[in-house]
Amino acid sequence: MGDRTWEQVGRLRQWLDDEAAEASPADVRLLRTLKIGEEFGEVAEALHGVMGANPRKGHSHDWNDVQKELADVIVTAMVALDTIAPDGRHVLEERLDHLVARVLPESEV
Repeated sequence: MGDRTWEQVGRLRQWLDDEAAEASPADVRLLRTLKIGEEFGEVAEALHGVMGANPRKGHSHDWNDVQKELADVIVTAMVALDTIAPDGRHVLEERLDHLVARVLPESEV
């Protein structure tokens, strides 16, 4: 992910730092991490809507809704990582490299 992506993540984190209710640093880390679960729940809701799995709501969502909710999960996780790690970008890049190296032959990494 490019510089602009992480700049935007930093802007969102700063906005949260400025506007969220007062909380201890430990609680801020906890709340931002828990927010990922909330966003995942919205992915699940959208998937139920795509599949018409809730008879009361029927086909209430489409795949574009699922895509948007998945993007929200990713951004929320990035904000949480940026909150708890001094260099969240480096942590993510290092982890992604590790995961790719685990599944691809060395010549493809």
